[in-house]
Amino acid sequence: MSTEHAEFAEHTGPIGPGGPGRSGGPGGAAGVLATIGNTPLVELRNMFRPRGPRVFAKLERFNPGGSIKDRSALSMLLGKIRAGELVPGKSVVIESSSGNLAIGIAQICGYFGLRFICVVDAKTTAQNVGILRAYQATVDMVTEPDPETGEYLPMRLRRVRELIAATPHSFWPNQYANLLNARAHEQTMAEIVGAVRGGVDYLFCATSTTGTLRGCADYARRHGLPVRIIAVDGVGSAVFGQPSRPRLIPGYGASIVPDLLDPDAAAEVVHVTDLECVVGCRRLITREAILAGGSSGAVVAALERRYAGMPSDATCALIFADGGDRYLDTIYSDEWVSKCFGEVSHLWKDRSTAGASPC
Repeated sequence: MSTEHAEFAEHTGPIGPGGPGRSGGPGGAAGVLATIGNTPLVELRNMFRPRGPRVFAKLERFNPGGSIKDRSALSMLLGKIRAGELVPGKSVVIESSSGNLAIGIAQICGYFGLRFICVVDAKTTAQNVGILRAYQATVDMVTEPDPETGEYLPMRLRRVRELIAATPHSFWPNQYANLLNARAHEQTMAEIVGAVRGGVDYLFCATSTTGTLRGCADYARRHGLPVRIIAVDGVGSAVFGQPSRPRLIPGYGASIVPDLLDPDAAAEVVHVTDLECVVGCRRLITREAILAGGSSGAVVAALERRYAGMPSDATCALIFADGGDRYLDTIYSDEWVSKCFGEVSHLWKDRSTAGASPC
């Protein structure tokens, strides 16, 4: 092993807890990456009826990159780093993402000194682009949508393939097909189950790559858990076979069917509108003081549809994939909401409607 590679191996720390002078994180990650996972689980006591099912939320915004995608990014990259397949100063990581996964990968590449090219599109927020550049990532912008579908994702994936073909020593994690994406979320499910006394009867999680859904389902099946897993998708998302059409809220849903999709992972699928998503987020912040991202509002909306029909002694867990600070110009902007949906503030200001679907 060269001196450079030996120093790099020492920097990553050994597999398992106890990297050099640091506590170990997932897979033995060190430094700031050791703080990925073990996020808080909090009970939502104000939004739902006190005598109805208990509801807990897994707050993934407390990962260091701000979202659940930190788990996926670390799972897809750390093994190759440890094996010496990704080498600082030589290897180039290339991925398509307009938000959370991009930031998670940028953070990891920054920590290990790897070059990262992120393919984004014209809908990517200026804030996310700014974060990526702060991590020294190269931002490759796709400006034209796919002419057949009107969506950017097919063109982003096409651009990734072009860059991979033209870039020596490049690696594409491919979050839509990489089983390590799903495997990361077996730990997410393990944390939820371990934190709730008596177990979980229902789990609601938003879907895009379906990595979270599949990982949680795999863990539940392996351990024989009697949990009903409900996938939350967007109206206009193609993940579960609906025709793809433009959607306003990023973070869940997709214009393609991901290779990771396991048709048996979810017991049912709930499709949520953009308006329901916004209302769910606004209810969370007005009643629970939780500033959550778009997919979290969608998960709340899905639960509200099912809540009345659940046994009163049931326990529900929701996965809140990220925080709302990256949605201040959209979901939490009264001007943007009014422009897109009209005057709808009564849907979250009326506290008497807790546990009822907004639309």
